[in-house]
Amino acid sequence: MRSVRRLFLVLVLASVTALLPTAPAGAITNGQPDNGRHPYVGLLVFDAVVDGTVQPAWRCSGSLLSPTVVLTAGHCTDGAVRARLWLDENVQTNPEYPLGGATSYEGTPYTNPDFCIGCGPGLPGFATRDVGIVVLSEPVPTSVVSEYAELPAPRYVDTLPRGAAVDLVGYGVQERIRGGGPPVWAGLRVRLFADAQLVSGQFVHSAEFIRVTANPSQGKGGTCFGDSGGPVLSNNGDTVLAVNSYVTNLNCAGVTYSQRVDIPAVLAWINSFLD
Repeated sequence: MRSVRRLFLVLVLASVTALLPTAPAGAITNGQPDNGRHPYVGLLVFDAVVDGTVQPAWRCSGSLLSPTVVLTAGHCTDGAVRARLWLDENVQTNPEYPLGGATSYEGTPYTNPDFCIGCGPGLPGFATRDVGIVVLSEPVPTSVVSEYAELPAPRYVDTLPRGAAVDLVGYGVQERIRGGGPPVWAGLRVRLFADAQLVSGQFVHSAEFIRVTANPSQGKGGTCFGDSGGPVLSNNGDTVLAVNSYVTNLNCAGVTYSQRVDIPAVLAWINSFLD
């Protein structure tokens, strides 16, 4: 059974999307079709034990670091027993989704041993070490993906100025269904790309997270439900600065928090799968 803390993360703050008919599904806000810019970013479906059987339970985004290693968020891998990766830019019309087949790659999820939800004080400390890895059972052929996301140098984020441009990549659309009640985001399983900015270089828990703008009204991209685990990339580059962790409101506006991967201990853990 998933814990109360995990349910709180999924339903209120995180940007993971449950594979349930009534769950909100969304993606990069104020984004545009990726058009082949980031072929190493894929859509992940995670299987978990639900009502005594293993079945698709939620989806996230992730980045290939090698033909067999996918970087994603810890709250995506936590509680999962199996994962599948799609690398098509548009998975919406794929009849094999979400159960898998010839167009997907199956793997085993691993969660950072220091991952925890609700362990830190206040909203910025809501999650810690929100990093996960999926190791694929077979390599993705180079005919499908021949370039990969890159890891940063240790503490690289500390060198970036406030307002530094970054790139966001994830699956879904920027469509908000308006009407009575709480905002509902709906979307397709399509890889989108958006420009964004770092809000601040120094804030409480900045040693673990970065804050990224999420204000489409100001022409800035952001992340929303469905983008968990997707990369925050160096501007016009392939270096993963952080993985999308959680949003602070149901409007997916304001700022979003992403777990840094340039922390030496985090880099060492990720590299242990690449050795």
